[in-house]
Amino acid sequence: MKHLLRIFLPLFAILLPTAIAAHEVEQSDWSIAIHGGAGTIARESMTPEREAAYNAALQGALDAGAAVLAEGGTAEDAVIAAITLLEDDPLFNAGRGAVLTWEGRVSLDSSLMLGHDLSAGAAAGVSNVRHPILLAQEVMRDGRHVLLSGEGAEIFAADRGLEQVEEEWFITPRRLESLERFRANAIATLEDDEHRYGTVGAVARDTHGNLAAGTSTGGMTGKRWGRIGDSPLIGAGTYADNRACAVSATGTGEYFIRASVARAICDLMRLSGMGPQEAADNLMTEVLELGGTGGVIVVSNMGQTAFSFNTSGMYRGRADSTGVNEVAIYGD
Repeated sequence: MKHLLRIFLPLFAILLPTAIAAHEVEQSDWSIAIHGGAGTIARESMTPEREAAYNAALQGALDAGAAVLAEGGTAEDAVIAAITLLEDDPLFNAGRGAVLTWEGRVSLDSSLMLGHDLSAGAAAGVSNVRHPILLAQEVMRDGRHVLLSGEGAEIFAADRGLEQVEEEWFITPRRLESLERFRANAIATLEDDEHRYGTVGAVARDTHGNLAAGTSTGGMTGKRWGRIGDSPLIGAGTYADNRACAVSATGTGEYFIRASVARAICDLMRLSGMGPQEAADNLMTEVLELGGTGGVIVVSNMGQTAFSFNTSGMYRGRADSTGVNEVAIYGD
């Protein structure tokens, strides 16, 4: 079915220019959803203290984004507020505490997109910008390019006055230990698997009806040869379109790239009339069929939020103007 939809989406575009409007759903004045990565996350492998730490970190990021929206701020600012906190928290695979490359280096990727005009910015392979999501924002604001990488991206960041730190600032003992185990081909623990593919992200709808999506990651433990996943790729790991939804993804990026997951979810919603949960579930099923694992967060242009993941857990949270405010970790 999903393959037929891909074929006939152009026809649906003619027949249903704004199919999502056909759904009679209650609209939230504002909504936000966040994630901190998806993977093998089992209750039995999590201590009460560690679980509490994750919940507190997720709640803090969620509250920061929600506060922006509740005060009438933009979806862009809400996404930035949530992600910058997650980038500074060593619990997550983004910014400080990001996983390490085969050589023991830091290589950070990020992207940001706005739904009202499809403006976007992204960065890949940077190692000294404290907040990669702010670099993606500056690339977007500059407007001449969408994706900058490596040394050039870092020069651009310096020119724009973004805070830069020594690479060692990002590296934690925990990530060094994970890399050593990976290099030695040791049997991975549940925790190793949980963080090998981690990412952080946020999606939001503001009181003006505008959408935004952002994603930031350290990539995969032990990645080599300048590998870049889906997180900095608009349409794969991040997408926002006011006609449909905003999406941020996390998981085995190669498969999200092949399926153009973030854009495809928006297309299914806009052109076939699917709701965010159904569209997200369809694409996560496709990713699994290709051999990939992970998850997505979605917010629709009506303010509905959805989570979909094909792993045992995903660090996640959501809040909206109706009073919803929750964080979760496990699949059950």
